[in-house]
Amino acid sequence: MISNNWLQKRRPYWARIDELLARSGRSGVRALTHTELQELALLYRQTASDLATIREDASSRNLAHYLNQLLGRAHNLIYMGRRSRPAGIIKFYRETFPQIFHETLPYTLLATAIFFATAAAGLMVAITDPGFQRYILGPEMMDTIAKQQMWTHSIVTVKPLASSAIMTNNLAVSLTTFALGITAGIGTVYMLAFNGLLFGVISGACWRAGMLGQLMSFVAPHGVLELPAIFISGGAGLLMAKGLLFPGTLPRSASVAREGARAVRLVLGIIPMLIVAGTIEGFVSPSELAVRWKYTLAAGLFGLLLLYVMRKAPAASPKAVSGEVVPSEIPKDVAATI
Repeated sequence: MISNNWLQKRRPYWARIDELLARSGRSGVRALTHTELQELALLYRQTASDLATIREDASSRNLAHYLNQLLGRAHNLIYMGRRSRPAGIIKFYRETFPQIFHETLPYTLLATAIFFATAAAGLMVAITDPGFQRYILGPEMMDTIAKQQMWTHSIVTVKPLASSAIMTNNLAVSLTTFALGITAGIGTVYMLAFNGLLFGVISGACWRAGMLGQLMSFVAPHGVLELPAIFISGGAGLLMAKGLLFPGTLPRSASVAREGARAVRLVLGIIPMLIVAGTIEGFVSPSELAVRWKYTLAAGLFGLLLLYVMRKAPAASPKAVSGEVVPSEIPKDVAATI
C-alpha cells in the first residue's frame, strides 16, 4: 500500500514534468533551456521509477495510468528533436504503419461500416426512385448513363494529366476526411456518408441502365486501394474525435495531440496506396483491357494489401506511439546530458 506521505513528496516532481511539457508547446525541445532539458530527463527517469512502484499496488491503477500518459508525452517530446534518417521511411512503412493500423483497426472498421451503410441506402433509394438519382447525380451525368455510355472515356485521351488530377483529388478527399475529425467527428462522418451515398446512387443508376458490370470493371482495379485508403483516413478522423471527446485522465489538448499523432501516421501510411490507385485509375481502369484482367489485377492488389496490413504486427516497443512506457527506459541521447 502506497503511503500518502510518499505521494505528497512525489507529486511536485510529476507536476514539474507537466509544467515543462506545457512550456514546450509546439516548439518542442527548442523551447527549453539546456538546464531544463537536463531536468526533464532526470525527472523522466525518476518518474519511471515511481511508475514501477505504483504498478505494484493494485489499488493505484488510475494513478499508474496517469503517470504512464505523462511519461508518454515526455518521451514524445524528447524524441521530437532527433534527426530523421532516410532509413526511417522504410522502417515506418515496414513496422510503424502496420502497428498503428492494428492498434486503430476498430476505427477503420467503423469508418468502413458508415460508408457501406449509406452506400446500401443510396443503392436501394436509387433503384426505386429515378428522381432521386437525377437530384444527386445531375441531369448531364444521368443523360450519359441513359445513353449507356461511361463518363470515364475522356480519361483515356489525357492519361498523365488525368492520373495526376485523380491523385490530387483522392489525396484531398482523404486529408479532408481526416482533418474534419477535429469537428468531434461530425465532418468525418459526413464525408464518409456522402461518398458512400454517392457510390450507392451511381451503382443504382448503372444497374437500372444495365451498366453495373461496366461500372464495377472500372472501379475494381483502383477501388481495391482507393476505398481502403479512404476508410483508413476516416478511421484517423474518428480517432482524433475520440481524443477530443474522451480525453480520460489527460488534459484535452494533450489527448488530442496524442491521438492526432497516431492519426497522422495513419494518413501518411495511405499515401503510397493513393499514388498507385491514381495511376491505375488514369491508365488501366478506363482502358480497353479485358474485364477478366482488370478483375485479376484487382484481386492481386487487394491480396497484397491484406498481406501487408494484416500480417503479424511487430511487437510493440516502449517507443510505440500507443504511449505505453517501460519504466526502466530513458533515451540515451538525453541520458548523456545528465
